[in-house]
Amino acid sequence: MSDNVMTAAELHMPHDTSAGTGRIWKIFRLLSVITIIELALGFGLARHWYGEPELHHTAILFVKGTMCILSLAKAFYIVSVFMHLGDEIRNLMMTIVVPLCLFIWFITAFLWDGNSWKNLKNTNAGSKPDQTEQVVPAVIEKGAKE
Repeated sequence: MSDNVMTAAELHMPHDTSAGTGRIWKIFRLLSVITIIELALGFGLARHWYGEPELHHTAILFVKGTMCILSLAKAFYIVSVFMHLGDEIRNLMMTIVVPLCLFIWFITAFLWDGNSWKNLKNTNAGSKPDQTEQVVPAVIEKGAKE
């Protein structure tokens, strides 16, 4: 008898890559455009930053916020398309997204609290009276030489 006996029919289905490849190239172009926008904003920010940041404070905050939003959009597309999380069921997505959001919240809370602690520590925050040295004029006794 032969060792290679087939008991069931084997099905071979070729992998269709045309639909997935088009989607990947579309997302690649979108991520490239977002990256170019971020670089343009960053170089524009750097040019104004080293000048007089006091004059451009609102613009700098706007650019930083825009860059954060664009970075989050890129992260979403990378995780959704290239890590295939967008094709998964909702429960699996939540097991990844919820801890990630909590982790980001913890980092933000710790940074906020650390900055608050630093500011309170440096300003004394009115928790104890100021310890300033008070100079009392010396009393001159009668008959003492000056």
